[in-house]
Amino acid sequence: MAEQNNVVAGEEASSSTLLSRAPMRGIIVGVEMQGMDWPVEESLDELAKLASTAGVTTMDRVIQRLAHPHPGTLLGSGKVQEIAEVARFHNCDAVIFDLELSPRQHRNLERELEMQVLDRTALILIIFGQRARTKEGRLQVELAQIEYDLPRLARQWSHLSRQKGSVQQRGEGEKQIEVDRRLLRRQKSALEEELEHVRTHRQLHRTRRKDSGAPVVALVGYTNAGKSTLLNQLAGASTVAEDKLFATLDPTTRRVRLGGGQELLFTDTVGFVQRLPTTLVAAFRATLEEVAEADLLVHVVDSSSPSMQRQVEAVEQTLEEIGAGERPIVIALNKSDVASCEVSCQ
Repeated sequence: MAEQNNVVAGEEASSSTLLSRAPMRGIIVGVEMQGMDWPVEESLDELAKLASTAGVTTMDRVIQRLAHPHPGTLLGSGKVQEIAEVARFHNCDAVIFDLELSPRQHRNLERELEMQVLDRTALILIIFGQRARTKEGRLQVELAQIEYDLPRLARQWSHLSRQKGSVQQRGEGEKQIEVDRRLLRRQKSALEEELEHVRTHRQLHRTRRKDSGAPVVALVGYTNAGKSTLLNQLAGASTVAEDKLFATLDPTTRRVRLGGGQELLFTDTVGFVQRLPTTLVAAFRATLEEVAEADLLVHVVDSSSPSMQRQVEAVEQTLEEIGAGERPIVIALNKSDVASCEVSCQ
């Protein structure tokens, strides 16, 4: 996302650029509030895996139980100070929060903690940026990153103002925020136009596939549930699927001949995750339409995961969001995403 970084304020790089300075050390912070779907420890376990995928070693974790989030810093001043002390003790580079922070909270926490702050959305965007291999994938990630960055430009210039310390610098920063905002919006429009061409191109490919008469089956599931491994087994491919979160971003379609001679087209798609950022869902519309327009969905479930039921619910929720909730679906229970690829379907 080099183009985007060029238009963002002064010396402050985007989160993805900063995380490229590996290895990094960080602590993760979980918040437990009434009505949350996932147990906080379980959600933090997943956040630690996401951090590892992005190149961050988790040194410690902090949990806070809240009745109501603080509008300015999410947590109370005492807990923020505790997090700062833990982070300094472990010589950390970043603090990662297991939810999406408001721009105001993000800005204030970076000021109080005096180090890089990431939320769950930023971390997932970073991983997608690292994983994008095709032009289409990179365009979609760039668009999602711009959507995330636009309301946070003030945070970037407040960081610079603290370094320079003058009223004049703050005034210049306010002017530059408007310049950056216009540039980002212009870039966003260009990306949306280019992705509309991608969407049209994909639609033509789907039409040709339908004309071939072979039914299209989309593999869906939670990230790292074993979709790519299953597709390789079905297609007789020798490629070893990566045992990593979000190893697949770009759809892969392979022709599979069943025992009776019938041919099917199987498409492997990006994995889902709880609280998948809405910016990514919107930006990856061209890719996710492969799921919404498939003849059949095969929901691959990692039955060895202690979070299996919650992962199933997260996938079902995302399918509803992308307009695929009513598609015919088969559940494939995968015994393990690292051992056996045998599945049983219900």
